[in-house]
Amino acid sequence: MTSSSRRVIHTGQAMVDLVVEVPRLPPRGGNVMAETATRYAGGSVTIVVAAARTGAEAVLAGAVGTGPNGDLVREVLAAEGVRASAAPVTDLDTGVCVVLVEPSAERTFVTTRAAERRITAESLATSRPAAGDLVCVSGYTLLPPTQGPLLTWLEALPAGVDVVLDPGAPMATLEASVVERVLARTTVWTSNAQEARELVGDPSDTEDNAADPTPSVADLCEAVARLLPEGAVVVVRDGPDGCVVRVDGRTTEVDGFPQTPVDTNGAGDTHTGVLCAEVAGGRDWPEAARRANAAGAIKVTRRGPATAPTAAEVDAFLAGRA
Repeated sequence: MTSSSRRVIHTGQAMVDLVVEVPRLPPRGGNVMAETATRYAGGSVTIVVAAARTGAEAVLAGAVGTGPNGDLVREVLAAEGVRASAAPVTDLDTGVCVVLVEPSAERTFVTTRAAERRITAESLATSRPAAGDLVCVSGYTLLPPTQGPLLTWLEALPAGVDVVLDPGAPMATLEASVVERVLARTTVWTSNAQEARELVGDPSDTEDNAADPTPSVADLCEAVARLLPEGAVVVVRDGPDGCVVRVDGRTTEVDGFPQTPVDTNGAGDTHTGVLCAEVAGGRDWPEAARRANAAGAIKVTRRGPATAPTAAEVDAFLAGRA
């Protein structure tokens, strides 16, 4: 990857994932015996770790608490050379996300709210974004109480800063006025197909497409692009099949690398972190997406969310498939 002064900055929630492997989900009111239970730094940590392992300078602008969970987050960030720009939250620890992982590698989440929700426009500004930087935004931060500070800060960003929106499930629940404000500042959209579908509805629901009522991922990609500012980049992931990238009015399908997964938790975040880092390093969007697909494929063979491969590991993976 070409060296670059462009940074990857994340504004979202750094949390601790309590990953519990279960043979199945319990029925309501029931019980199931877990195989393992492991604590990992997760949430936005997964993205900045993936970016750093790809070679980018990565910064966490979100809040980190004080206590065992916050200590784990800071320990992981320090080990990867990622800077947490805001001062620690002194009176509250970082929250926990309980992740139930089934043998199929499907995940079910229960998320708490704690110190990671204590952001202000001023605390986000400690990351000092400049033209060329990629600022990552999670739809989860667009929920109260972080919604107001984040939008205020985004709308005051300097010209030339790329805002990378990963909408997540919350985007579909937001008020239309909030969606309009964040889309107006978004220069890069990256999501899975379901999240794109929830934003645009059914782009194939027209007389011209009546014979084929199921929209393709390319259809979704193009429909999302119509809702964003001119020139925005759209990436829509399609699981093991790869992703579709729309840039400069051109839509490209980028093949994936199907694997037998052991843990899909963090695969999408790994894709986003590698995608942003590769672009920051000078690669074009389709090639960055190909490498992000490879990184996601490697990640699902590893347990834990922040287990992205290094750039050298992605090189070796791709060389084996040349």
